[in-house]
Amino acid sequence: MYPLIQKLLFTQDAEWSHDFTINWLKRTQHNLLNCMYKQKIADKPVQAFGLTFKNPVGLAAGLDKNGECIDAFAAMGFGFIEIGTVTPKPQLGNDKPRMFRLPQGQAIINRMGFNNKGVDNLVENVKRSKYTGILGINIGKNKDTAEEQALDDYLICLRKVYQFASYVTVNISSPNTPGLRNLQHGQALDTLLTGLKNEQQLLETKHGKYVPILVKIAPDLNDQEIVDMSNSLINAKIDGVIATNTTLDREQVTGQQFSQEMGGLSGAVLTAKSQAVTEKLSEVIAGRIPVVGVGGIHSAMTAKARIKGGSTLIQLYSSLIYSGPIVIKEIVDSI
Repeated sequence: MYPLIQKLLFTQDAEWSHDFTINWLKRTQHNLLNCMYKQKIADKPVQAFGLTFKNPVGLAAGLDKNGECIDAFAAMGFGFIEIGTVTPKPQLGNDKPRMFRLPQGQAIINRMGFNNKGVDNLVENVKRSKYTGILGINIGKNKDTAEEQALDDYLICLRKVYQFASYVTVNISSPNTPGLRNLQHGQALDTLLTGLKNEQQLLETKHGKYVPILVKIAPDLNDQEIVDMSNSLINAKIDGVIATNTTLDREQVTGQQFSQEMGGLSGAVLTAKSQAVTEKLSEVIAGRIPVVGVGGIHSAMTAKARIKGGSTLIQLYSSLIYSGPIVIKEIVDSI
């Protein structure tokens, strides 16, 4: 049924369609209507950062920012689910319109700006969920928090989500919050990582469990930046790295409608760029930190290439919009 549903949704504004879908999944995830997207997918366990994943295909952050549809995405057969990005305080995000489809490249441009209902709301949604699988929670900083105080925001979120998360992802690579990507470099990065790891130790003692911390990086890094960042992650003993977030590069969509809109570009057009970053990152890290591949994974072939390139796990977002839940099954069956 998905091709028909997609055709109808694509007649509407991209963000309206997103909100409609999230609300519909929220209403149907606990009743028989979930048969419209529920799938039986074979177990293909994978181990990474001390956790066992049912299969290596996960939901990327950004689709379910507030953790409202965890059980619906679980029914689709994802091996793990990542919700967020969530910030300490609720925020509306950037002005609308702020999400655009580029169907020719199976791509999406968004400049949402961490719109979410705040970390407390997300935690309550997680508590209500029936999901018992691997749950990642992606955290960020509020737009009005100065770069110099960014660590404070990440610590607030880390403390509040720690006991409910299987792992926590630190988002320092979204292009839609001014100054956020500066946290990927040099002393700013080292200070952030040190602060988070110190807090992780305290929280491990308090809650009696170790929750891995991952860092999500941008695809717009050059080779030297990847080397420098990798060294910082290894030195800080970060548990994993997610490569990559959306890109500011428009080379692959030149001339397409909406291609000049500001924001992060995701989808099939990101495949080569994200693959290259993953391979370079894996080369430098040399197995010392697990890599989660995301960005432009839209088929069994691109999924297998990302795993061959060094990713232990992979995540989907845009391909779910363009292909529907069947893409999860196709990829898992092929691995």
